[in-house]
Amino acid sequence: MPNPITVLRDTQPLPVLDACKWKKIAGDPHTVNLNAYTSEDGKKIMGTWICTPGTWEVNYDRWEYCHFQEGYCIITPEGKDPIHLKAGDIFIVEAGMRGTWQVVETVRKYFVFA
Repeated sequence: MPNPITVLRDTQPLPVLDACKWKKIAGDPHTVNLNAYTSEDGKKIMGTWICTPGTWEVNYDRWEYCHFQEGYCIITPEGKDPIHLKAGDIFIVEAGMRGTWQVVETVRKYFVFA
């Protein structure tokens, strides 16, 4: 059994530049991932994501919890109305969500993928 408790104050995430797998469709967005935790099987990831303005085509294959700390973006699920998100917002993205993610002002978010 892996460690039953991971104390995150003991982690030292290394910045990973432009690791985003999504397709850029407008602007020139760039990302920094600060992954503070990754499970042994790689299916659970937690950390901070920073992204500069631009638009991505997204296709979620996993569930994600997000807490925006800075910035503003517009997520438009395929066939649905745009959702405007800003600093302080907390939201969930379900696996299978397809659409676009437009970063209007540089975003910094805390995330958990599972």
